[in-house]
Amino acid sequence: MRKLSFSSSFGQAKTGSKFSRAVSRDASDFLRGDDKMAALLPTLGRMAALQKQCGIGLPSMFAACEVLHFDAGQLVLSAPNAALATKLKQQLPKLQSYLLAENWQVNGIRIKVQVSQNLKKITPVKQFSLTPEAASAFSNLAVSLEESPRNEALKAALAALVGRYKEQSNR
Repeated sequence: MRKLSFSSSFGQAKTGSKFSRAVSRDASDFLRGDDKMAALLPTLGRMAALQKQCGIGLPSMFAACEVLHFDAGQLVLSAPNAALATKLKQQLPKLQSYLLAENWQVNGIRIKVQVSQNLKKITPVKQFSLTPEAASAFSNLAVSLEESPRNEALKAALAALVGRYKEQSNR
């Protein structure tokens, strides 16, 4: 039996450890166990092989692209942005002739621009620190507030704030 390799967007580890081989074997066994999932395995293998061939045909550009769909000779590729899609579109005749030489019956190639979800900009959490004067002012405010049920939560918050400042300054 031929072992399938899903190296492109499936993120398979290349550790070669017994654990990764056992996990991939368990995943394959799981997929083969269900009739509906087992029907997808040949398609997944074909898509992975086509992804690999496209990566060989256009090595510098195709790293960020993926094969989305291949049916009836029509290949649909995804590009992460319009600029790369334009560059890739210029290389389509070269890619198509390469795939035909590698025995893939590709009659036409389309490109879809799909922005990846993992490109979201993560904003860093801002960390502020109090100056000694600010901590002293918060401490004085907590002492000067009158004792009432409405002020208890505010006094507790101010005490926690001043306590964290003192804890950080002792480090």
